[in-house]
Amino acid sequence: MSHLITERGTPAAPPPSPHGHGGRGRLVEVVVPVHNEERVLAASVERLHAYLAGTFPYPFRITVADNASTDATWWIAEDLAARLPRVRAVRLEEKGRGRALRHVWGTSDADVVAYMDVDLSTDLDAFLPLIAPLVSGHSDLAIGSRLTRGSAVVRGPRREVISRCYNLLLRTALAARFTDAQCGFKAARTEIVQALLPEVEDEAWFFDTELLLLAERGGLRIHEVPVDWVDDPDSRVDVLRTALDDLRGMARVARRILTGGFGAPAVRRRPAVELPAGMRRQLPAFAVIGVISTIAQLVLFVLLRLVTGPLSANAVSLVITTVANTAANRRFTFGVTGTRDAFRHQLEGGAAFLLGLALSTGGLALLHAAAPGASRAVEIAALVTANAVATLVRFLLMRAWIFHPRRSTGGGGRVPAAGESTEGTPS
Repeated sequence: MSHLITERGTPAAPPPSPHGHGGRGRLVEVVVPVHNEERVLAASVERLHAYLAGTFPYPFRITVADNASTDATWWIAEDLAARLPRVRAVRLEEKGRGRALRHVWGTSDADVVAYMDVDLSTDLDAFLPLIAPLVSGHSDLAIGSRLTRGSAVVRGPRREVISRCYNLLLRTALAARFTDAQCGFKAARTEIVQALLPEVEDEAWFFDTELLLLAERGGLRIHEVPVDWVDDPDSRVDVLRTALDDLRGMARVARRILTGGFGAPAVRRRPAVELPAGMRRQLPAFAVIGVISTIAQLVLFVLLRLVTGPLSANAVSLVITTVANTAANRRFTFGVTGTRDAFRHQLEGGAAFLLGLALSTGGLALLHAAAPGASRAVEIAALVTANAVATLVRFLLMRAWIFHPRRSTGGGGRVPAAGESTEGTPS
């Protein structure tokens, strides 16, 4: 194992991005692994930093990972870390792109980790589409692909043939489903990659492929983004040697698969959508109360229709059930007890009543205008549809306005939901 020699410019907490999220977004760490790249390092990192600072909507950190350079690369990396905010430099004493990524990714405190080649051959406009499905929780890993529909690639025939043959071998011999294992433009959720790293043996160029194969065998989601890519004619990569190393890596993985020694550890995926604090407890109670209220309103509507018209029956049934619904949600969904503010809550609940009345009355009016003499079953269907929309808006109004903890006047009333502060905004 390599060990860290030195580190420069590590921020205690990266400054928030000026774009969106108000600094509360998920931190993304971009690693640029380098070995003897003194000619392009400064220009590339400055360009990357300017691009992310100007367009990227999440907080970010750029880490230059120098693995055993013998030229001026490390001194340039130190200078970049000193000059540019949100840039740090890490130096390892041994070569190997996989080794550099393993160290930085394995110790990262970011939510999402990524890397890109220092030549920035991949168009940076693909970076946000690469990161977005990881931030949302839709995917676990994401890769740029030069071999999928929508990509645009400029490179010589030799590298094109080698790349396509290599990826074809992966698909036929190891049943890989991703299209491009070698593109130096990848990202992953940090908790996922840190769980996989102990099972990855390679420390060099096959590191990416081995990580992706492990992820696939573990049933993790790999998102592919078509990229625009222009070959760097001054690339330091020895294509033939790298290809041979990759073939040896494939053979090693194939042996591990045959002997049952190649498999991803169990990884608990977080939900694709993380609910704000308190909402996980509130939603079931609100749903149950909503179902009961809807049934009660429909029963009242049917009974009142025996003695009055559809609009009057709808209004009276909605008034009665709205009062009961507000009282029930006050106690059981939002944990408000006692009588203080009860009258205000009912008055403000009237706004939800007026919304529901407008939606359902408008729906019934449109129904009878479009289909005079519609049956009771059709009327009920229209009511259910209108109430579904009104219910969603009602919940948001109750949570963000009527029963917001900051609006409580105190006095024996507020029982905060799980994960919710009585002094702050439910996030």
